[in-house]
Amino acid sequence: MPLQEYKKRRDFKKTKEPKGTDGSPVAKATSRMADGSNSLIYVIQKHKASHLHYDLRLEMNGVLKSWAVPKEPSVDPAVKRLAIAVEDHPLGYEKFTGMIPEGEYGAGTVEIWDRGTYQLLEQSAKAYVLEITGKKLKGLYYLVKLKPGEDLKNWLFFRKK
Repeated sequence: MPLQEYKKRRDFKKTKEPKGTDGSPVAKATSRMADGSNSLIYVIQKHKASHLHYDLRLEMNGVLKSWAVPKEPSVDPAVKRLAIAVEDHPLGYEKFTGMIPEGEYGAGTVEIWDRGTYQLLEQSAKAYVLEITGKKLKGLYYLVKLKPGEDLKNWLFFRKK
């Protein structure tokens, strides 16, 4: 179950974060962008938790694959940002803004930093090539695993030159 880790870390009686579903096609269909397009969901949320960071979320296989990016994402191709893979989030989380209460996992404020759509142009075990169409980020971006072949969570996120 792709959202098992997400649900295990949260007390939904205390947090207003979306519970999510099982990632079924029905849930996926109801989460489409307002423009009705078939493009995939892309969002970056600014998360003021114990440390300020940015959560990159990409719709894949009925969930939002997620990476925590410790510094603001850049439009400069010379700037590469660390992106740490975290648990999948449910579709619907791309709309979440507000406070995660003290004592809860990720306590702090969440706001939308950028949103839009993306197309997955290439995919392998070690990299994704994305064409992002956001309000702040536009163009070709890479997500590259730092040590391909190992089950490590560290990736680099950067714009193509």
